[in-house]
Amino acid sequence: MDVRCINSLVLAYLGDAVYEEYIRIYLIKKGINKVNDLQKESINYVSARRQAYYLDKMFELSFLNDEEIDVVKRARNAKSHPNPKGCSVIEYKKATALEALIGYLKLEDRKIRIDEIMNLIMEELC
Repeated sequence: MDVRCINSLVLAYLGDAVYEEYIRIYLIKKGINKVNDLQKESINYVSARRQAYYLDKMFELSFLNDEEIDVVKRARNAKSHPNPKGCSVIEYKKATALEALIGYLKLEDRKIRIDEIMNLIMEELC
């Protein structure tokens, strides 16, 4: 299967789950052991506004390679019917693009690169 041919929104669907799992594990390992506290803290990482911020920072740092930039651009420009709450349409599209990148890398079995991206998000950008 050629992962590049998969719909960007489908990649984002998968990427959302992978991203969420990384964040949950990270927060639990930080020692947060109450569900309500986990939920409150996770908002700092999983909101569309924050994900858009992380993606912008990755571009500023020239952190993404050309292939990853192509995936992000394709996903950012994908036709969707967002009715975002708490963020702009642009932020929503950037968040979707970050999730699509994670989904793409997951399907390509590039765990090390996902680890690098998620470590940057969790340790450098917050």
